Amino acid sequence: MRLEPHPDAFPVDPPADPDDPAIVAAHDWIAFEQLSEITDHWRRPGWRPGSRAYYWLLTMPTTEFGDQVFRLRTAIGRLPYDPIPDDGMHLTLGRIGDAENTSLRAVRGLLGDAGIGLPTAFDLTAIPVTASKGAIRYSVAPWTPLLALHAHLAQATAAAGLGPMKPSSHLRPHIGVAYSSRSWPATEVRTVLEPLRILPPSTLHVTKVDLVLMRRETGAYRWDTLFELPLPHP
Repeated sequence: MRLEPHPDAFPVDPPADPDDPAIVAAHDWIAFEQLSEITDHWRRPGWRPGSRAYYWLLTMPTTEFGDQVFRLRTAIGRLPYDPIPDDGMHLTLGRIGDAENTSLRAVRGLLGDAGIGLPTAFDLTAIPVTASKGAIRYSVAPWTPLLALHAHLAQATAAAGLGPMKPSSHLRPHIGVAYSSRSWPATEVRTVLEPLRILPPSTLHVTKVDLVLMRRETGAYRWDTLFELPLPHP
């Protein structure tokens, strides 16, 4: 699959080799170095008080990162970020639809199509640490299995009359660590994060995809997992 530049993606341009962890991590950091300002993540459009939406997620137990997440939270403790809680680490694959206009019956119907022909389980490398306009995050690689899974779920979601999810060619997969709670200069964040980039990568075992009903609370996204789709063994 050919990745494409997109103005709403971060980074706008895809990496030269999305399957090479070192290239992906360097590409993400270079994009972050070009930012002059961090924005308030919670001012993003698309959410209002009480709104809920269905999403495809890969959920990530913090135990798979060892003590890194704790170290990262400690390092950024004086910065205006809202840390993602232990049970909130995730990689977003796509939005299915808002709960107000999407019936649970339609969501259940989606599972039949999504469960047929799922790509096999795979491993991801999570590389510390970088940031975007509104979040501190891990870079991840390889992207090829993620793109295959995303394309499968996007096709199933569309076939069920839901979505549309954003095109797989615009995906910039990552795992969040914390969300910015206000706008401020980016230089201070880079000063704190750069020494943490020597931390070793973590290997994550992706064996399932979750369909969740997500809501936004004060300083956090929370969700109820409605269904788990196990990925076949390779």
